[in-house]
Amino acid sequence: MDPLAPLLELSEVADALENARTTVDRMLWHEALRGGDELVASEVALHSASATLALDGYDCDVERLRAGEFDDPVVSGVLAIEEALPALVDVWAVSPRFVLAKLHLLATRDLPGAGVDFEPGRIEVDTAGSARINALCALVANPTKEIPAAMAAAVVHGELLAVRPFPVANNVVARAATRLALASKGIDPNLLITVDAGHLERQPEYVGAQRAWSTGTPDGVRSWLKHYGKALEAGAAETLQICTELMKDAGLAVKRTAPS
Repeated sequence: MDPLAPLLELSEVADALENARTTVDRMLWHEALRGGDELVASEVALHSASATLALDGYDCDVERLRAGEFDDPVVSGVLAIEEALPALVDVWAVSPRFVLAKLHLLATRDLPGAGVDFEPGRIEVDTAGSARINALCALVANPTKEIPAAMAAAVVHGELLAVRPFPVANNVVARAATRLALASKGIDPNLLITVDAGHLERQPEYVGAQRAWSTGTPDGVRSWLKHYGKALEAGAAETLQICTELMKDAGLAVKRTAPS
């Protein structure tokens, strides 16, 4: 039996995850994805970068990121992660500890204190934290089919936020890792769900649910898992909106170039 299976029995958790999966499935059938998803994926990467930065207090909207209107090592680190994520999906499933280190290196290598105040990519935790990271990596590398992919991703996210394995940039790393978890488990293989936008849409709940998970109580765990399901649903809805806007723009372009 999967050690996470009992979590599905917590009130409203299974429903929240199932509702999210329904929206994700509807997203994946959008017409904008039928001819390939490269354009959608590029737009999702920008929206995801903007959202994860906003969750950490940075004002970098999508158009500013698209135009390159920034000069900040935190922003550069987030964009470096976005660029690297597709190549890390398969690696995550077999070597999550390596991927966590890689994500942290990308996020922090240009920060002023890198190599002095902290070592980019180095996990620094106490004995209890080390045990939790080991357990998390074991769950990732030895998955079962008994639990939904969304729950596995939610646990990755919650544990990384609770343990905080790095001196800085834990939130950015956790959000990136959970997207890899969704991809490697097959629910979002091409990284098309704008899940960070879902967290941003429900930011007060996101912050409160993180703290609730850290308590380890059934109510606290339930609060986080319910939030994650709702954020995943909202993130898939955000991608649906991106697809719709891209289709609208493509239609306008066709009309403008059509012969009169």
